[in-house]
Amino acid sequence: MIQVRKILYPTDFSPYSNRAYFYAVGLAETYRATLAVVHVVPPGAGHGPDYWRAQLREVRPGNPAIPVEHVLLEGDPAGEIARYAAAAGVDVIVIGTHGRTGVDRLMMGSVAERVMRDAPCSVLVVKLPKGFTTPPPAGR
Repeated sequence: MIQVRKILYPTDFSPYSNRAYFYAVGLAETYRATLAVVHVVPPGAGHGPDYWRAQLREVRPGNPAIPVEHVLLEGDPAGEIARYAAAAGVDVIVIGTHGRTGVDRLMMGSVAERVMRDAPCSVLVVKLPKGFTTPPPAGR
């Protein structure tokens, strides 16, 4: 039998990671697991830690029976996610992906792909449905 006691849900607050949230919450309910909601602030990010802590506190399942931990980390997102998963004894990571391909993927890299390579546990990668579009970030 699969034992899932702790689920890590890393978020960048994008529609891609929001989709993964529903999978993470569903798994937490099914396995009665703790949900660790993690955001990694990359070096030189525009907002300070208090801003990100407030954003993290907003991420809370509707089911109050799910224990939730909010974790704010600083550094390289993929590296910090994998490091935290190892240190915290995470059983599974549920992460969203932008689903980039080709040149975009080569230039931007993929946090989800790096997490899959470096994580000490299983990783569930969730993508948006095919054909779903999101507006580009401001300034693009």
